[in-house]
Amino acid sequence: MESIWSKRCTLPERPALPGNLETEIAVIGAGMAGVLIASALQEAGRRVVVLEAGRTGSGQTCGTTAKLTTQHGLIYHKLIDRLGAEKAEQYALANQAALKEYHRLITGRGIDCDYTPCGACLCAPEEELEQELQAARRLGLAADFTRDLPAFLPASAAVRFSGQARFHPLKFLGAMAEGLTIYENTPVRRVEGNLLDTPQGTVKAGAVVFACHYPFVNFPGMYFARMHQERAYLLALEHAPALEDVYFCPGPEGYTLRSAGRWLLLGGGSHRTGENSAGGRYEGLRQRAKEWFPGCREAAHWSAQDCMTPDEVPFIGPFAPSRPDWYVATGFCKWGMTTSMAAAMLLRDQICGIENPWAPVFDPGRFEAGEISEMASQGGQAVKGLVRRLFQLPDGAAAEIHPGQGGIVLLDGEKVGVYKDEEGVLYPVDIRCPHLGCQLEWNPDEGSWDCPCHGSRFDRFGHLISGPAQEEICHDGTEE
Repeated sequence: MESIWSKRCTLPERPALPGNLETEIAVIGAGMAGVLIASALQEAGRRVVVLEAGRTGSGQTCGTTAKLTTQHGLIYHKLIDRLGAEKAEQYALANQAALKEYHRLITGRGIDCDYTPCGACLCAPEEELEQELQAARRLGLAADFTRDLPAFLPASAAVRFSGQARFHPLKFLGAMAEGLTIYENTPVRRVEGNLLDTPQGTVKAGAVVFACHYPFVNFPGMYFARMHQERAYLLALEHAPALEDVYFCPGPEGYTLRSAGRWLLLGGGSHRTGENSAGGRYEGLRQRAKEWFPGCREAAHWSAQDCMTPDEVPFIGPFAPSRPDWYVATGFCKWGMTTSMAAAMLLRDQICGIENPWAPVFDPGRFEAGEISEMASQGGQAVKGLVRRLFQLPDGAAAEIHPGQGGIVLLDGEKVGVYKDEEGVLYPVDIRCPHLGCQLEWNPDEGSWDCPCHGSRFDRFGHLISGPAQEEICHDGTEE
């Protein structure tokens, strides 16, 4: 399940950390956010080291639809209502500036990344579109109402944002990573003060930036109580129409569409991570593809994962009041390509001591203590319910699991997760997530063990795919 981006673009390998070192700024994560933050800081004259657990761009960046847009769903009307016009304008201005910075970098450096200016169309019920159109215009965004839509779309109208773009994320990332000091296959296990501990050695830094998708440090910050993760699924289709614009329809039956060379990307099937026991997400997209594009052919399929915040605004800024030398960029709510650039510009200014007018809307400390306590309480109740499952006996038996699938069973008197291969061999895993103890659930669409509490994922054999967990769940031994 490899994306078209990673299938057709291989970035140069970087060495692992060679041993202990000191630097001015350490950035954790070499995805789009981490590389852009490091690049902006280095351009500002700072000494920066980037530590990446896997390969550069191997995380969420290679799963994106790669849209560069200020059109983030039905967002601006809600932001004005919830946060007020001033902060809504900060959000709009930050993302507008991000688009301009992408254009400046790509054209100024001559980066070959399939950069294509286009419009971004939001499809929704007309009453909601009218509200969003008025809100967007109030905030200075170039938006218009249109009924000029592709005939196959089950929508009668859209709000179209002009001056947007699409691109190849890994081609761009590779160009931006040139000249940066990046150490790959160097997972950061602990951060204590300004000392980052990895299996290869320690890094001492004057400032630390967490750009690793989901912060793995629980305290301070309590990001585990303020975010959840969601998954979405994508198909790359051949023999489907070429679209000039990109399209997005929010909601449970929503979809996203964009052209990428000879392929049309169709995405949808969103759900909270760990809540897909029934499966069928890819099949739902394939059925939609057959209805809309008879004769199309699937060239690739893959999935993506996104951190979601309560107010749909990312957390970008100081990690926590008690750690003024730590910074964070997370919670991009499915719009990480644009907001990664906004994060780079904002954190560059904050670390360099420059006041930035967008800081208030993205401030990770924007929730009052009481609100965080309430979120933690609500999250805690959900976690308690999920942890209780650990003490419930499983309904099925290993013999009932079909080859190529997994499930939770009693094995030798112990409650475990098992994956059964095509020969009938069982591969047991520990079913408790090593992050905060929730029971993992089998995802039949991807053959993975997913945590419904905070979104950690493990492959069918128990190897870690993505955090915030840092340990694997492999169980000793296999069973015939």
